[in-house]
Amino acid sequence: MQIWQNYFLIFLLFYSLIAVFNGYNKCKEKKEAFEVTNLFIPLGAWVWGDVLVFGIFWFIVSATFLFILKNWYLFLLVTSIYWTVRSFGEINYWLNQQFSVIKKNPPKNLLFHNIFYNDSIWFIYQTVWQCVAVLFIISSIYFSYIWLTNL
Repeated sequence: MQIWQNYFLIFLLFYSLIAVFNGYNKCKEKKEAFEVTNLFIPLGAWVWGDVLVFGIFWFIVSATFLFILKNWYLFLLVTSIYWTVRSFGEINYWLNQQFSVIKKNPPKNLLFHNIFYNDSIWFIYQTVWQCVAVLFIISSIYFSYIWLTNL
């Protein structure tokens, strides 16, 4: 791997470790697992419960690729597969939100509610995540090809 790729993985390692400690504190000590946070969106984490779980995941992934596997293309493939799976989770979440009597995400609190003034924002979020899923499925196929041809 190139030096900048190692630096990226080192950054991800420490960023993830910070996420784990913050997520644990917010979930265990402050009982705020469902509180929204924007600090760890690059990890795919929207709430503090996500931060704790995905912080551990990305810590393990970055450590594995930094110290053991040392394969940038495989790292990109893992990242792409992660975002594919994550996007399917978000599609499911927003689809269920549309039909749930429990409204954990009132439309007025969501980004872009000023464009989509009612609960249509939920299906907008669902369709955005469907687009993300398509992009990462394609990138997973591409990175699989790149990784396999560079073995």
